[in-house]
Amino acid sequence: MEFMEKGFARFIAKPVWSGRGHLRFREKEELQDRPWEVLKELLPPRAYKTYTSIQAVAHALHAAYSSRSQRMMRAGGDRLEHERIQPWQLHHFLRHHQFPNTSVHGMHLGENEHLEANLDIVNTIIFPNFSILSMKVGSIERQASEEPRLTMDQDAIVWPPWYKQPLPASRCTKSCLPGYVKVVLEGKPICCYDCSPCGEGTISTQEDAELCTNCPEDQYPSLDHTRCIPKEITFLSYEETLGIVLVVLVLFFSMATLLILGIFIKYTDTPIVRANNRDLTYILLTSVLLSFLSSILFIGQPRRVTCLLQQTTFSIIFSVAVSTLLAKTITVVVAFMATQPGNRMRKWVGKSLAKSIVLSCSTVQIGFCALWLGISPPFPEFDMHSQHGQIILQCNEGSVAMFYGALGYMGFLAAISFTVAFRARKLPGGFNEAKLITFSMLVFCSVWVSFVPTYLSTKGKYMVAVQVFSILASSAGLLGCIFLPKCYIIVVRPDLNIKDHLMMRC
Repeated sequence: MEFMEKGFARFIAKPVWSGRGHLRFREKEELQDRPWEVLKELLPPRAYKTYTSIQAVAHALHAAYSSRSQRMMRAGGDRLEHERIQPWQLHHFLRHHQFPNTSVHGMHLGENEHLEANLDIVNTIIFPNFSILSMKVGSIERQASEEPRLTMDQDAIVWPPWYKQPLPASRCTKSCLPGYVKVVLEGKPICCYDCSPCGEGTISTQEDAELCTNCPEDQYPSLDHTRCIPKEITFLSYEETLGIVLVVLVLFFSMATLLILGIFIKYTDTPIVRANNRDLTYILLTSVLLSFLSSILFIGQPRRVTCLLQQTTFSIIFSVAVSTLLAKTITVVVAFMATQPGNRMRKWVGKSLAKSIVLSCSTVQIGFCALWLGISPPFPEFDMHSQHGQIILQCNEGSVAMFYGALGYMGFLAAISFTVAFRARKLPGGFNEAKLITFSMLVFCSVWVSFVPTYLSTKGKYMVAVQVFSILASSAGLLGCIFLPKCYIIVVRPDLNIKDHLMMRC
């Protein structure tokens, strides 16, 4: 009764008792004029919402039947009935009904049956004694010709205790860390996947990456494959330990060669120096000295000029040295054969034969190197992929066939020289160099035969170091096997450096 008196006192007409015993209200009273704020205060929240919903449906039914008052159907006999309303037919009338709301302008259904109003977002709190408190924590405000604006005070929201518990995982595995990539498992849900580390040269910078990305050519991935690191440019430099050791060896052997050359020049008129063609001895010592110095071209930062000179200079100098040894060996053989009575080889004895051998053999190598420089010359290049985390600055041979062709010709001369010297090693004579040349060529061939597989199995500055070491080792073999025994006789045993010893037959 308190609700009826406060909420509907001024709307009740004179009581008119119908035949059914129900109290009737004025039918034409505007429903939207009733004091909704008063009703909201009197009714509990749930009852107020239920009442609002029933009132909206009643309003829609009233409007629907009123619109059909002119259209009556005869069901049978003298009885008239209203046309039956279908539920979906109420949508049109609900559009024109204004719902009670705390919004200033209320709310109603729009053209597409969507709610159009300023709405309050209420946080309902239920206390342990089952009392209920509703508190406004936000709102949705409609803007003219714009999307609604949502405002929310998240700090004002009171969450129930169970809501703060961690949510169950919605996937079968943990997130893939950076450096890994997701791998979908066949026959499993999309949320189930494996984490596979990124491959060589690739990285991933975010969790659950779909794929790994490649690093630029001048960079390489970190150990955890999460970032790219710039590569270090490397070459056989003078500052590093390996370069310093090689330079020291070059200087040592060069000084030793100069010392031996000085000894031979000082004792140039002694029998041991004059034997076996003194001019060839000087050519050989000069070639060995230049071969030691040519190693310097391989050390330091490769440039265009040094790349052009490295292989060609080395090939020509060694060809001159080996052809000189060949000429020395042939000179010994021809000289021995010329001493036999009636032998026609006497006309070949002399300096002209030796010089022609050296010149002809060296000219072939010079022509080959000139062709190499004309067709495909060496050039400096950056090798990005041979060494991990490094950019190798090196000399490209230009033509691999030309490089091994020059090396092969040098080996061909060494093989002929070794064969001739080996066959002449037992010829009589106190200063017969055939034995010394045999040992020197054995060392020379051993070094360069082992050079090829070692050179092919190394990369970068170590490949250059292998070639420098081979040049030094083979040149030192020539110097030691041929000239150290002679220096020993000249300096330590001058009593053997006489003509009688030279003419002695073994």
